[in-house]
Amino acid sequence: MSTFRVALSLAHREFTRFMRQPHRVVGTVAQPLLFWLFMGAGFSGSFKPPGMGQISYLEYFYPGIMLMMMLFASIFSSITIIEDRDAGFLQGVLVAPVSRMAIVLGKVLGGTAIAMVQTVIFTIAAPFLGLHLGLASLVPLVAAFILTGVGFSALGFLLAWGMRSTAGFHAVMMVFLMPLWMLSGALFPVTGVPWWLQAVMMINPVHHALNVIRAPFYAGPQTLLADGHYLLSLAVTVGWAVLCLVVSMLRVGKREKGVTPIPVGTAAMQPAE
Repeated sequence: MSTFRVALSLAHREFTRFMRQPHRVVGTVAQPLLFWLFMGAGFSGSFKPPGMGQISYLEYFYPGIMLMMMLFASIFSSITIIEDRDAGFLQGVLVAPVSRMAIVLGKVLGGTAIAMVQTVIFTIAAPFLGLHLGLASLVPLVAAFILTGVGFSALGFLLAWGMRSTAGFHAVMMVFLMPLWMLSGALFPVTGVPWWLQAVMMINPVHHALNVIRAPFYAGPQTLLADGHYLLSLAVTVGWAVLCLVVSMLRVGKREKGVTPIPVGTAAMQPAE
């Protein structure tokens, strides 16, 4: 219970700090929204996905923008780890008599909550695209948001823990994390791409996270639970979230090696030159 209370306190701190920084709120919401509006309007006239009917690019890109919101909000919330280290707060938590697992859970829960609030609000746009969600379909959709948020937040925590500057974290995000999103099927469907690119997309866990987010908009829970492709993507998403969370806990539990102290009197025993 002590670990859980500490985790909730850290998560509440993350969420409160985020809400008190309006520029972060605007940035994490405005950038994906502008992507969706501009790219959706630009590609709608020429977008004809094979085997997907007359779906517009705005509709196709809609779940991908939700995934981008989860990515940006979850990953950028991990930057606070670097800021907390520079401010001395993280060192204070590390020496406190609490489980280090609480640090990981607190940061991950906080990042997931931040991502969830923004993404759930964005679902208001669904009816304007002709996508009508029933109450039953909201359950797998929210579950997909939670799993994706945990996966991204834990991955961001793992990357940020060893970083010494926010500039380095941004570089890693652009080189490593953005390609994961771009090759998830958010920008273009898997069908019709070269075989080698399709293979890369199929082994990308973010592609399966996108599948579990997109599927509830077009099928009910009973249909989804009978769909082998959906169940595979769900299993990969759960495994990816659990793996990132466990590896993050192992990383925090590993104490950093410091400089080995020289025994007292050793210097005096050295022969004079």
